[in-house]
Amino acid sequence: METMRPVRTWLSDMDGVLVHEEEAIPGAAEFVRALRDRGRPFLLLTNNSIYTARDLQARLARSGIEVPEESIWTSALATAQFLDKQRPGGTAYVIGEAGLTTAMHSIGYVLSERDPEYVVLGETRTYSFEAITTAIRLIERGARFIATNPDPTGPSQQGSIPATGSVAALITRATGVAPYFVGKPNPLMMRSALNRIDAHSESTVMVGDRMDTDIVSGLEAGLRTILVLTGSTKQEAVERFPYRPTFVRESVAELIELVDRWDTDEDEVVDL
Repeated sequence: METMRPVRTWLSDMDGVLVHEEEAIPGAAEFVRALRDRGRPFLLLTNNSIYTARDLQARLARSGIEVPEESIWTSALATAQFLDKQRPGGTAYVIGEAGLTTAMHSIGYVLSERDPEYVVLGETRTYSFEAITTAIRLIERGARFIATNPDPTGPSQQGSIPATGSVAALITRATGVAPYFVGKPNPLMMRSALNRIDAHSESTVMVGDRMDTDIVSGLEAGLRTILVLTGSTKQEAVERFPYRPTFVRESVAELIELVDRWDTDEDEVVDL
């Protein structure tokens, strides 16, 4: 038992922490409700750039998890925010779905195949060889290469499917140009999330199910981290990594007690 800085804000991954596909993980709805009841700022993060925050809000609601739209932060939104700060009012050729194209339109970007300043690659369930070829040719002509996230595969009911990281590797192989990945494990996404809810790294905790994305990005952003074992990383794999989470818990259901324990405005709280 030791004292530590209080936890005033929470960041959490979605898939593998709160839901599996369309099914809520036991305790997920109660965990989110505990955060809302206590008025603790929180943000749900996802590398999935397919859906808008409104789409994800509706999907979570169907699973019994009630979350405000503004409490969802996707790699598409983080990518759009990054580009808006780097080069406001720019142009981009975008490979992706509504989550990404909507985010790009929201910052005033023009989506074009004609000499765009950027090629922006996101996730889609229907990658087009023609679109990938266009991206390769635009990058060869000087377009900057951005990708929402480096995940090589994504889940489906039939098994793994190629995701943004795999297609980015194909384009890199063809052009010799590597993309700048905005999503996890880039701590930039964590920093943008903290800024969105006006949070400080010293009083924020990141909950995730993957050591190589959620935990390492939280660690590099200066957050305490909690690994739950309901997703990608299992207990026996934790020791293989050169870094460790602050805590390991079986599932999000065990975090409800931590929300209660850390629900304080004191300068220090008792660690478990």
